[in-house]
Amino acid sequence: MTEPRLPLSDVRVIAIEQYGAGPFGSVHLADLGAEVIKIEDPSSGGDVGRYVVPEQHGEDSLFFETFNRNKRSLGLDLTTPQGRAVFEDLVRVSDVVHSNLRGDVPAKLRIRYDDLKHLNPAIVCSSLSGFGMTGPRSKEPGYDYVLQGIAGWMDLTGEPDGPPTKSGLSLVDYAGGLVAAGSILAALHAARRDGVGADCDLSLFDTAVSMLTYPAAWQLNGDFVPRRTHHSAHPSLVPFQAFPTADGWLVVACPKEKFFRRLAEVVGHPEWPDDPRYANFAARREHAETLLAELEQVFTTRPSDHWLDLLRAAGVPCGPVNSVAQALADPHTLARGMVVETEHPYFGTIRQVGSPMRVRQGGLEEPGERAHRRAPRRDEDADYIYTELLKYDAERVERLRAARPEGES
Repeated sequence: MTEPRLPLSDVRVIAIEQYGAGPFGSVHLADLGAEVIKIEDPSSGGDVGRYVVPEQHGEDSLFFETFNRNKRSLGLDLTTPQGRAVFEDLVRVSDVVHSNLRGDVPAKLRIRYDDLKHLNPAIVCSSLSGFGMTGPRSKEPGYDYVLQGIAGWMDLTGEPDGPPTKSGLSLVDYAGGLVAAGSILAALHAARRDGVGADCDLSLFDTAVSMLTYPAAWQLNGDFVPRRTHHSAHPSLVPFQAFPTADGWLVVACPKEKFFRRLAEVVGHPEWPDDPRYANFAARREHAETLLAELEQVFTTRPSDHWLDLLRAAGVPCGPVNSVAQALADPHTLARGMVVETEHPYFGTIRQVGSPMRVRQGGLEEPGERAHRRAPRRDEDADYIYTELLKYDAERVERLRAARPEGES
């Protein structure tokens, strides 16, 4: 089967990135066909993600593979004249410079638009930092866990009588990566339309604050105080939360009145919608303690599968509280092509989650159809970049090879 021409196959990204947030943004661009060239500092051993345990071997790890499939790698020290010269040549033939460094570092490395526009007026410069390039915290490092605390997420997560709790996933990092990918595509569209590039000054802090969404609007415009809720309940809609069953947990959501009517039938209480205490959203919120206690008592009488079968048949939004293993084995996960494979010389066949970004031009591409490449070894693509992409002569390539630190490929 002929490999489909992917939507971003005419886009080249220079990625000065490391660890999670930056690589998570660019891996989606790579999955959509962009040529993403990772710049890895030879003096530090490259992307620190290469050394994350468990499942780590030499200069590679399953962590690194997850965020860097379909990319290329070039070892380059941007602080040296020789490294800077190669970088500037890459800027001339690329579309995007993407980084996830501390907010003050792009200026120091001279990788902002004003620093590079003389080389390529249409270059898009994306900086995803902890706190952005401006503001009182711009020089501080920012990490997902820290940002979940600062932005109020941990104060809202967990049981009301428990400690502040972090999400089980690095959602600020991942959301920040997606914000970067979206901003890059918007800036790239404008650059190709107008011939003028841009700076995308993005931050994990902004991302986290923006995701406060409607609780923030309630807080800013009234006397509502966002608080933790029992069993991960929705702050205003009842019932919309997790419930224990005889053998586990399930989630039930009633964001429309019709769903509550159907739920009442399933649990054997068809009279509830006519009860003034439960007749509408406002009444159910006022009498939530009584209603939720009754629902919990009913759900604990039977196993999760029993209730899920009935709820799905009735058209009530619901789902099990799966383990990670169960989520990955779910038939819908597999049907949607969300588990992809790459071949690795040490780890063998690596199975990992794919990108949710889907573009089916002409309806021809099916989920998972694309053949994915493993993440690159450090500096693996130097010869391709020097000889095929930049067209350096043999003498210059030899000088660059001779200048590589000991141990560099």
